[in-house]
Amino acid sequence: MNVCFIMYPWNEMNPEDDSTLAMIHEFVKRGHGLAITTPANLTIRDSVAYAFCRCVTRKDKIPGSLKAFHAKTEFYDEMLPLAGFDVIILRSNPPLDMIMLNFLDSVKDDVFIMNDLDGIRRANNKMYTAVFEDEDNEFIPRTHVTKNKEYLKKIIKEGPEKMILKPLNGYGGSGVILLEKSAMKSINSLLDFYIDNKDGTSNYVILQEYIEGADQGDVRVLMLNGKPIGAMRRVPGEEDHRSNVSAGGTVVKHILTNEEKELCRRIGPKLVKDGLYFVGIDVINGMLVEVNVMSPGGITYMNRVYKTRVQEKVIDFVEDKVVERVNAFERRKKLRKHVDEA
Repeated sequence: MNVCFIMYPWNEMNPEDDSTLAMIHEFVKRGHGLAITTPANLTIRDSVAYAFCRCVTRKDKIPGSLKAFHAKTEFYDEMLPLAGFDVIILRSNPPLDMIMLNFLDSVKDDVFIMNDLDGIRRANNKMYTAVFEDEDNEFIPRTHVTKNKEYLKKIIKEGPEKMILKPLNGYGGSGVILLEKSAMKSINSLLDFYIDNKDGTSNYVILQEYIEGADQGDVRVLMLNGKPIGAMRRVPGEEDHRSNVSAGGTVVKHILTNEEKELCRRIGPKLVKDGLYFVGIDVINGMLVEVNVMSPGGITYMNRVYKTRVQEKVIDFVEDKVVERVNAFERRKKLRKHVDEA
């Protein structure tokens, strides 16, 4: 089959730790045709959606390590119709590019896209936790999303001693800070910095209750088709409260607790219903903090600590989905022929 990744530039990858590269490597190893492009390279020609692609040159021998594969992969350039691919996999970083989704709307019935476009629109990372029913905050911390500074100051003043503030469109731990009431004199300055832009526009921020145990790190769980396929604990560095690896955190093995398994069971059906087949969830002390739907990472770290290959499960799932779609099409084709000939 032929696969297209809509992603960040190839030369911006960290070849030793990139989950996207791990998936591309697995597709190429299995002999699938593979092309990469970026959201900026999507285009329309004669009312048909195309992409200026870099296509991987097929070779008999594929390097075993991701670092060698990244360095030795050769490409050729081609402008290709998106509907000609069997699979499109979105791996672009936040913020969500709505124009990119508009391009893909025209081909979503022809190609298996992971994740579903409407599901991505609904999820949009950090706000998606609000769709899960949890009135008593049993597994979702109290969360506020707004641009209103006065409201935020009121929540901070009336709330617990510690809270977490972060930008809505951040990723990789960028901009996540720990607020304490003892620093109330700095709140105005912080909110101005996070919310106000020089051009007069403003940004949404997230204010979330601090979860006890957060100083010990969080758990990243990769979910595939509504079920966990891997997990790891991310431990903060000595000089940072954030546990993201990109912020200096380290990764250790983690076996899901009964509480965490129950959390996965409760949210899994909704993820599948929304077409969010491959996501990463962040959990602290049994509480769901984030659902990452655009470019969930962690594959390479899990592979390293568990001596496994998580990407194989992802590619198996994609292959099965394509076969399922092809079989359904052939079945409909035969049934329609039977009706036509009646």
